[in-house]
Amino acid sequence: MKNEPKLEKNIGTFAAFSTIMGTVIGAGVFFKVSTVTASTRSASLTLWAWLIGGLLTICGGLTVAELAAAIPETGGAVKYLEKIYGKKAGFLLGWAQTLIYFPANIAALSMIFSTQVLNLFKFNNSWLIPTAILTGSSITVMNIIGNRFSSTLQSITLIVKLIPIALIIIFGFSTTGTIDINITPNHFLSSTQLTGFGGGLLATLFAFDGWLGIGNIAGELKNPKRDLPKVIGFGLIAITIVYLLINFVILKTLPINEIAKNPNAASLAAAHIFGKFGGKLITLGILISVYGAINGYTLTGIRVPYALAKENLLPFSHYLKKISLKTSVPYYSGILQLFIAIVMMLLGSFDTLTDMLVFVMWIFSTLLFIGVIKLRRNNPSLPRPYKVPLYPVLPIIATIGGCFILATTVIAQPLLVLIGIVITCLGLPVYTLTKRLINRGT
Repeated sequence: MKNEPKLEKNIGTFAAFSTIMGTVIGAGVFFKVSTVTASTRSASLTLWAWLIGGLLTICGGLTVAELAAAIPETGGAVKYLEKIYGKKAGFLLGWAQTLIYFPANIAALSMIFSTQVLNLFKFNNSWLIPTAILTGSSITVMNIIGNRFSSTLQSITLIVKLIPIALIIIFGFSTTGTIDINITPNHFLSSTQLTGFGGGLLATLFAFDGWLGIGNIAGELKNPKRDLPKVIGFGLIAITIVYLLINFVILKTLPINEIAKNPNAASLAAAHIFGKFGGKLITLGILISVYGAINGYTLTGIRVPYALAKENLLPFSHYLKKISLKTSVPYYSGILQLFIAIVMMLLGSFDTLTDMLVFVMWIFSTLLFIGVIKLRRNNPSLPRPYKVPLYPVLPIIATIGGCFILATTVIAQPLLVLIGIVITCLGLPVYTLTKRLINRGT
């Protein structure tokens, strides 16, 4: 149909950069330090965990960027997997992202935002769920209004959220304090230390989660072949630097026993640096940071059910692929995502679901790392505006990192892994049924 509305290419480089930075730097920059430190019990191993976690993520990002530049389509990783492994593989990723991953992240972050608001303004806890629903709903509405609005919001929240982080880093370095750092390999010789480091590294990799979603908006970028590799590479490098610096300051400011298993370690460190005002400053930073992260997940997540519906692979695809004539946004997909997120808020089981789907997402991420090598062999003539540097070293490193995450999670949480795989595989009968309906209609 000639008059059918299409997604507009109106997302620029800085908005894309803000999306990847703003999505990844959410609550993790403030809360994960306690989890990592509790596992490593060492300032040195904690910083090593963040550094290696960042390097593995950068290797993965630079690897997938080759696919993003070669296949710059709305749907991102779903389309990459389709190209490499077939439509069924792409559908399963899209199914998992639509049903659980994006809604669960939106629900979890909305609840964190609500909790911080209630603590800051001393509101009654009965407002927890309503405030979380209002938070998630407000962002969905802003995204439905249009890409320019949501992209501008993402850029503004990124700039504002980095201000308190920068202040903590700058003033944290200037305050008195000591940190015992050992950069030599003998720190890893003990089996106990190695196990603790593994747990800490796993936690940091979860904190880097969210960058893969930037590919979902590729079809709306003004110049995706140029911008995607750039924003993925520089974005992940910048995120790694921010994580390292903020953790260094916290470790320098507080004794390690005050950090381990203390979710308010960042606020406590800020209070040490700035006084009582520091706690409120970090709370404000968390609010802005989390709000921007919710917007990032909403902005990228809406495009997944839309991409599947375009091929009639989901129930009610006729609605999910509809685009607003005024804003060029798939508004039914946004409503579906918000509805699932609100159900998760009411059930309160989103944390388990998020942990479960992080494992599933890493299965697909690892397949993408391998897929870069596979696609080069099977389709060498495919135009590649960007090629991963140091090929095949970076894809191999990324694959090893992905396998480490998968193996560690299987050992630590086998039941959660099993449930995650089962939920993902439930997409198979849906795929088969919709394909049969499509065939009958043709």
